Amino acid sequence: MSLRELDLKQEPTCTSNSLSNYLWSDPPDENKWADCVHCGMCLESCPTYELTGQEQHSPRGRVHLIKSVAEGKLTVNEQFMDPVFACLDCRACTTACPADVNVGGLIEEARGQIRQAMPLTGWKGAVNKLFLQELFPHQNRLNSLGSLLKFYQKSGMQKAVRKTGLINIMPKHLVEMESIMPEVNEPVRKKYKNVDVIKAKSETKKEVAMLTGCVMDVMFSDVNEATINVLTRNGNDVIIPRNQTCCGALHVHAGDRETGRKLAKKNIEAFKDADKIIVNAAGCGSMLKEYHELFRDDPEWHDKAVEFSEKVEDISKYLHDTGYEKPKAEMKVRMTYHDACHLAHGQGIRQEPRDILLDIPGVEMVHMPNSDRCCGSAGIYNITNPGMAGAILDSKMENVPEDVEMISMGNPGCMLQMAVGVQKHGRNQKVVHTIQLLDWAYQKEDSLKEGK
Repeated sequence: MSLRELDLKQEPTCTSNSLSNYLWSDPPDENKWADCVHCGMCLESCPTYELTGQEQHSPRGRVHLIKSVAEGKLTVNEQFMDPVFACLDCRACTTACPADVNVGGLIEEARGQIRQAMPLTGWKGAVNKLFLQELFPHQNRLNSLGSLLKFYQKSGMQKAVRKTGLINIMPKHLVEMESIMPEVNEPVRKKYKNVDVIKAKSETKKEVAMLTGCVMDVMFSDVNEATINVLTRNGNDVIIPRNQTCCGALHVHAGDRETGRKLAKKNIEAFKDADKIIVNAAGCGSMLKEYHELFRDDPEWHDKAVEFSEKVEDISKYLHDTGYEKPKAEMKVRMTYHDACHLAHGQGIRQEPRDILLDIPGVEMVHMPNSDRCCGSAGIYNITNPGMAGAILDSKMENVPEDVEMISMGNPGCMLQMAVGVQKHGRNQKVVHTIQLLDWAYQKEDSLKEGK
């Protein structure tokens, strides 16, 4: 389908060329599409275009649609919604774009318009409200969910559900997710709730604040624990602000920018006294660095958000830039590295995690072709668009070397999705967070010193 056909697909709402035809607050920013000349350099970078070959599922096609609504040529309806929500928001197109067009920002702003015009209703609306409104913003409720999941795993209920086949009443993609669910442990925010500062294990060099995340602290508390261990080993006092909350990435991706703003304000206030904010989840880090986008029309909070975002640092880049103790214990592992989209494309962090892994004695790194290609996780895309996500994952797994023992990465959603891919394709690789491997090397070194 051509760009011209995209225009003819829908009836225009008016013939005005004014860029004010979005009817709701916080419309897509004209400055973000102004430099797009539809050159096509983005096409090969886009997973959805690669799969469908359809122009409306390409970055330039989506930019064209978003601009056309602003110009009054198209309406905000189902035909507009489908390609906008089919986007993974992986940001690979921005990396490929010679003009640096911020397609991801436009997609998120367009989704905000769609959800104001076409709110979710029925069971989809109920599920959306349950998770995005009633669960993720509330740490106590997340902790309760974690306790239930831990009971499910430890009580024998999980084995019974699987053995009896009861699990198969769920959709196939949810069965796959349940089958690779990591072991749930105590969240670090709960473990350290009465601790003001987790002191450095050596002489204190810096003090940092840490975002624990929502999904990360429930499903991957071991990664959070590893992050604390690595930071304190390298001379950092770690503060975990008690009033921090969900970063809001899932809400913004879903078009709920208002809740995204509320969560952003809470985090800006919670971390206002921090000099450095350490994040170990690529999606969260990218969102925190883009808080100012949520406050374009609010000078007070925009300035606060800019100041906040300048403090945010991914754990791998922070260690790389400030220096860290290189472990002496040999790990003897053959591995490969997957670039999480919001680390490589969203934050431009590629070499730092690789350098950390290569500094571990015994690590043999095997190159993964197209390592920065999306795995299909994309927040909760693998739940809302399971068909497309599954096809993208299959393509990703074709590039994962078969003769490696581990696949390392820096984002929890990717870890879950890649674990599904490993199981689905009959592999036996272990999926790990980069910081976990560094922590294990430190632990092994300490054990050898103690003669264990």
